[in-house]
Amino acid sequence: MDIHSDSYKIAAIAGQEDAVEVIRQAESQLARITGIKDVTLIAYEKTEQ
Repeated sequence: MDIHSDSYKIAAIAGQEDAVEVIRQAESQLARITGIKDVTLIAYEKTEQ
């Protein structure tokens, strides 16, 4: 997958285990609700303009 945006960049959350765990839980719940086996969420942050 190749996603480009001038307004957002992938958020650097390495080392922030609480944030990573929230995303993992959300992925798990979305997979359960939708029936899709593999759900991957990507954290973005707004870039400075």
